[in-house]
Amino acid sequence: MPDIKHFDPDEALDRVVRLFWEHGAATTSIQAVATATGLNRSSLYATFGGKRELYLAALRRYLRDHSHRAFAFVAEDGRGLPAIREFFAGLVELRCTGPYAGWGCMAVNAHAGSERDDPEVRGLLDDHHERLRGAMRTALLTARAKGDLSPGTDVDAAAETLALLAYGVNLRSRAGAEAAGLRRTVDVALGAVGAMGASG
Repeated sequence: MPDIKHFDPDEALDRVVRLFWEHGAATTSIQAVATATGLNRSSLYATFGGKRELYLAALRRYLRDHSHRAFAFVAEDGRGLPAIREFFAGLVELRCTGPYAGWGCMAVNAHAGSERDDPEVRGLLDDHHERLRGAMRTALLTARAKGDLSPGTDVDAAAETLALLAYGVNLRSRAGAEAAGLRRTVDVALGAVGAMGASG
C-alpha cells in the first residue's frame, strides 16, 4: 500500500466521490474506500479524517464540480426559458445514459439517506436547494423580462416547482425510469410554468 506521501489527494477524493455517489454513505465502508483508492486506512485517516469527514469532503467536491456549475449555467446563460429546457434535457441525458447512468444526484441521494441527519450535511443540502431554486428564479425573471413567461406566473412558486422537478428526475432515474418517460414528464411540467413555448 502507498503511504500518505505517495498519492494525489485530489485524485483519491475524486474516486471517493464516485463511490459515495453510486452507493451512498450508509452502505459504503472505509474498507470499500480503501479498495477504491488503493490506500490503506492510516493514509485515509491522516489525510481526510474518518468516514464522516470523507463523506463531507466528497459531497463538497461533488457540489462544486457538478451541481454548482450546472446552476451557474442556468442563471448566467441569459436566454431564460431555453436555458431551463437545456438544463433538464442535459439532466435526463446524464442520469439515463453514460458512465453515471442510474446513479442519480449525490445531493438528492443524501436527502433520502441517513446522512441527511448530520447537521453539516443538512447545511450543504439546504444550500444546494437554495442555489438550484435561485438559478431557476433568475432564469424565470429573465424570461419575464423577455415577455416569454405565461401571464400570471408566480415566479417564486415556479422556481420551487422546477427545483422539485429536478429532484424527481434524479430520484426516478436512480430507480430505473427511462429517459423517454422522464422527458415527457419534464415537458408537461415546463408547460405548466409557461416554458413550452421557449425556443433556442
